[in-house]
Parts: sequence; structure tokens; C-alpha cells
Amino acid sequence: MPQSGIGVIGLAVMGTNLSRNFASRNIHTSIFNRTYEKTETLVKEHGNEYLHGFQELKDFVNSLEKPRRILVMVQAGPAVDEVIEHLTPLLEKDDIIIDGGNSDYHDTIRRTKTLEEKGLHFVGMGVSGGEEGALKGPSLMPGGSDHSWNALKPLLEKIAAKDFDGQPCVTHIGTDGAGHFVKMVHNGIEYAVMQFMAEAYDYLRKCYKMDAGRIADIFQKMYEGKLKSFLFEIVQPVLRQKNDNGEGFLIDQILDKAGQKGTGAWTVIDAALRGIPLSSVSEAVFARSVSAQKDLRKKLNKIYKTKAKTSKIAPPELTQELENGLYLAMTLCYAQGLQLITKAAQEQNWSINLSEVCRIWQGGCIIRSELLKTLAHIYKENPTIEHLLLAEETKSIVNAALPDFKKLTATLLKKNIPAPCLFATFNYFNAVTSKELPANLIQGLRDYFGAHTFERKDQKGIFHFNWY
Repeated sequence: MPQSGIGVIGLAVMGTNLSRNFASRNIHTSIFNRTYEKTETLVKEHGNEYLHGFQELKDFVNSLEKPRRILVMVQAGPAVDEVIEHLTPLLEKDDIIIDGGNSDYHDTIRRTKTLEEKGLHFVGMGVSGGEEGALKGPSLMPGGSDHSWNALKPLLEKIAAKDFDGQPCVTHIGTDGAGHFVKMVHNGIEYAVMQFMAEAYDYLRKCYKMDAGRIADIFQKMYEGKLKSFLFEIVQPVLRQKNDNGEGFLIDQILDKAGQKGTGAWTVIDAALRGIPLSSVSEAVFARSVSAQKDLRKKLNKIYKTKAKTSKIAPPELTQELENGLYLAMTLCYAQGLQLITKAAQEQNWSINLSEVCRIWQGGCIIRSELLKTLAHIYKENPTIEHLLLAEETKSIVNAALPDFKKLTATLLKKNIPAPCLFATFNYFNAVTSKELPANLIQGLRDYFGAHTFERKDQKGIFHFNWY
């Protein structure tokens, strides 16, 4: 048997499909799982001459070309450290361990330093695309050393999705935790975009009493317009699916409690610590928290009897208003996330190419959309721009869509439709583009009760006033 170019440890859904992806590209792939039954099953059901299963970890390691490239696909957290602990004694100088899970980037930085001391390389790699993407082509966000990138690049380019120009959706994000950080922000943006869509859906069903099929028609029109993207594509079959246990649509039988696994919250916490306003993602995370409080919501609804105000006829401009409002909301959400990446790159000493980030998000990943082609072009032309809203091309987007975004948010408020993420995004735009904010009053109050000082417009320096 020839030696394998890549080894995969952990054969849950993502590890299994990535293994199959490698093997389908004629890359000899060694696989190992803690329970050998999964390894046997994968080889039996999907094996070919390029997929090789092993029962013993030592034999798995010895089957790999040097420097060894081992992709770890186990649950983020202690399980990753456990695998590293068992692997390390079997490896040699310059071998590479890749963590393809949704690990906290702080853990990735720690693991990188620890393995560097042993002459080994560690790569934290964001993988987006879910089950289908892993099999057919994901978006890949590897961090790590130049040595690791040079060794991994030929393999990763073969299995990655393609961008709008047919190039592989993978690039070297930066050193140590950069790859997992960018994937974390990706997931935060994903939270917000789905919440925007949910709020638009809620608006249509509550205000205009549209059924799921009619709402799907409107989402289809927006998909065929400015909002061509993976999420706007898959929302259509989700809405159109008939109830498998009765009449009507399945979506109407799904309980309104959204789950979350933590990456959205991590993004919000990191933004707060770095002083970056991440209004859209923050409100999307909290919206899921509110949705989880189903029993409390039912009790409060009985007390306050909140109810949407309905309209009999939808205005003819409804779809255009929604499309423009959602398009601008998505643009502003990306602006927030990309500013967070910019700030983190400065503080962590990562050299991150934002044009490349937007490019590799064009295929394979959950937030892939036509909008990303525009953003990639903006950052290619303006690589050092401080904020996306400063670009002339973004200005054109804002000017074209802002009137409809204003109408949309005003209608949502008037009709008593809860839309926390859209409201927060609109308020973010108003705040970030305001020359004057009322923060002077906050500083005055802080100085009054805590002598926290303030700066002045009419004099340079730091001041404290004796208020009493």
C-alpha cells in the first residue's frame, strides 16, 4: 500500500465526509476512529483504493508520508487535547496536526505554542459547508505556519469549493489562531443573516397573513435579485415542505426555539473585549436566547397581550422594500464582522487579507452569496481601508437601499413585529455615521460619580471637574 498524503482522525459526519472527499480526489487517505467499527463501516460503504482504515493509532501514523499531515475531526475542547496527547509521542519533527473543528481560537494559540516546543506544527482550520460541503467542497480557513501551509496547500485546494471565478475556496489566513478566529466571525455573521431572514418571514406571516408557500415565492424573487445566496436558496424548500404529519406546511409545526452551539456568543464576547460594535450579531445571539424562553414568553404574552397589527393587502413595492432592506442589513453585518477581523489582526499580529477572506467565503460555506464578490473586489481595491462603509462602492449600495431599509424598519415598528436584529442593524448605521453622539453626557456622569475624567472640545488634555 502506498503511503497516504493525509490522515483523518474522528469519523463523525464531518470527518467521514472530508475523508471521502480526499479519497474521491485520488488522494491516499488513512482514517482512524476511537471505535474501530466506524472505520470498518466507512471503508465498507464508501471505500475505494484510496481510502485506508486502521485499528491501531501507531499503524495509522506510520502509514503517512512525511511530514505527516493529520486532520483531527473530533469535538472541540478536551477531546482535541486528548488526541494530541496520544499522537505526539508517535510523531517526528515538522509533522503537522490540523484541528478542523470549531475550536476556540485561544485554545488554538495555546496548542500551537505547546507543539512548537516539540518541533511540531499545529494548524487551526475553519471548515464551513456542513455535511454536504465537507463531501463536495467546503470553504477552508487554515491558520498555522508557512511550513504547514506549503505542505497542505496542494491537498486543500483539491477538496475545497470553488469561488465565482473557479478558484479554490481556501487561503492561508494567518498564523496560530487566525483560521479559527475567522471561522468564528463567519459563524457570527451566519447567526445574523438567518435572524434577518426569520424576521422578514415573521413580518410576512403576521402582518399580511401569508402562508409558507407564498412567503417562499417572495424569498425566491429576492434570491433571483440581489440576495442570491445559499441561505436564500435553501429557505425556499424549507418553507415549501408540506407537513409530514397532517395538513399545511412543516415549518408551521416546528417549535419556535432556536438552538446555538456557542460560536456566535464567542464572537460577541470577543467584539466587546476589543471595543468593536457588533450590533447585528449580538442581537441575533440574544434573539436565540429569547426564543429559548418559550414558557416565559407564553406567560408574558397573556399579561401584556402583544400582537402584530395586520394588513389585508400587501403593497406592490413590498418585495423590493424587503430585498433592499435585507441587502443593506447584510452589507452592514459584514462590515461589522470584517472590522472585528481587522482589529483582531492588528492586536494578534496576524496578516489577514480581507479580500481573500471574502473570496473564499464565496463557495462551500453557509454564508456564501453574490454580495461577497462585491466585497472581495472592494477590499482588493482598498486593502488597508479602515471600514467597509468608507469605500465608494459601499456608498453606492447604501444610497440605493437606505430609503427602503428605513421604510421597512418603520413598518415593522408600526405593525408591532419584533425584529431586534433589523432594528439593531439600522441603529448601528445611524450611530456609526453620526458626527455627534450623546456620549458626552455619559462621560459627564462618570466623572461626577467616579472621577473618571473626560476630554474637551475646546482644550487638549484630560480633565476632571469638581461637580459638588
